[in-house]
This record gives sequence, C-alpha cells and structure tokens, in this order.
Amino acid sequence: MQAIFISYDQAHHQEIIEILDKSNCRGFTAFGNVQGRGSLKGEPHYGSHAWPSLAQAMLTFVADDRVELLLTRLKALDEEKPRLGLRAFVWPITATI
Repeated sequence: MQAIFISYDQAHHQEIIEILDKSNCRGFTAFGNVQGRGSLKGEPHYGSHAWPSLAQAMLTFVADDRVELLLTRLKALDEEKPRLGLRAFVWPITATI
C-alpha cells in the first residue's frame, strides 16, 4: 500500500476525483482550500488580491499495483493544463490499523 499526496489548483478537483474513480482508487481525504507555491515554477496560490487562485490537497492510500496508473493519469492532466499546477508525492505505508 502507498500513500499519495496530491497538491493541485482548485480547478482540477473534480477531474482528480474522476481519475481516482477510473483508477479504482476509492478512498481519499480532501483538504479544501490550501495556500502554497511550487518549488520550481508556477504562480503562487494565496487567495489574495495579487494572487487570487487557491490550491487544494488530497491524500489517498492505494494498492501498490494502482500507483503507476494513477500517477500516469495525474501527469497527463498536469500536462494538459501545465499553468494550473499539479504535483503528486508517493510514500510507502508500513503499517495500518
């Protein structure tokens, strides 16, 4: 099992849920509006007058055999709309209850 943290422009929210559905990844926790900026490029997401867009974040736990498919689909979405911003980070899960 792997944890995938996804940070994205709020405009991607529904599309990411659809990608999870198509990838047979049911469970997730979404963290409403969050602020941030990318480490390499892209505009900040501060929800301010100067930088009005906001980001959202999601955490999902998926079976090992679903990780590559999910990342491939998320990358395709990011490449369709690169100025919006989307990043995904994978962490191994060593135990659960």
